[in-house]
Amino acid sequence: MRKLRAFVTTALVIALSSLGVGTASAADGTAATCAGASGTKAAAPRTAAAPVTVWLAGDSTMANPGSARCPAGWGSQFDALFTADVTVKNQAVGGRSIQTWMYEGNVSGTKGPDGECRLTSGTYSARWQSMLNASTGMKAGDYLFIQFGINDSSSTCPRHVGPARYRQLMTTMAQAALARGAHPVLLTPVAALTCSGSTATKNRGFVNETFAVGSATGAPVVDLQALSVSLYNGLRFCPHNGDFGSGPVGAFFCDDRTHFETYGAQRIAGLVAGDVRRQNVPLAAYLK
Repeated sequence: MRKLRAFVTTALVIALSSLGVGTASAADGTAATCAGASGTKAAAPRTAAAPVTVWLAGDSTMANPGSARCPAGWGSQFDALFTADVTVKNQAVGGRSIQTWMYEGNVSGTKGPDGECRLTSGTYSARWQSMLNASTGMKAGDYLFIQFGINDSSSTCPRHVGPARYRQLMTTMAQAALARGAHPVLLTPVAALTCSGSTATKNRGFVNETFAVGSATGAPVVDLQALSVSLYNGLRFCPHNGDFGSGPVGAFFCDDRTHFETYGAQRIAGLVAGDVRRQNVPLAAYLK
């Protein structure tokens, strides 16, 4: 009888033990399944981002500073806003219109019958040729930021550019980027500081032309003129007495109302980056 009870007891322990192990295994499996469904499991390691080059084409308000501290274009502060996967190559040059930037040395001082400055040669500038170079220039996945429209408003050659010519040249640049698998981003010209009483106002042209090229090519447009004017108003730069050597305005601008101290360049670069993020341009994934 004792042997029979011992046998039954042992059998029950084995059965319960087996059931417990099975139940625990099922519970573990259910928990793992739930965790996976709810997203609480540890995420897989992030795939390394492909290196990207951001090319900048523009004028002094975008250009790197020279030997002097001022002016500093916003492009000189752009690289610091991105992760190490992004390289910024700033090819902006002071004093250039979109045409003199593209055809350096080949734009004459006289206008043709169409009212545009004559080209003495169709040869592109060395800077644009370098960006078009199949081996070392723009490649698939890169970005080309284009900002002109300040010097272009000159009435005299070689800097003068009319609206139709401006659209044509900006379209050429955007299409060249697209042909290489790169992404053009167009910018309206950054505003100088002009006040109407206590309000900063817009003062640049070629805004409609820039948006027209954006619509035609599918390129995003950063309305830097509107963004910069909004910033100036937010910082209460107006009314202004014309003193650019001191105070908040002096810390932002050089000794004029157009070019930037380093701080001003940083703030303008931040506007551009912020709009890239707002528009969900894929480059935003590389912003810090």
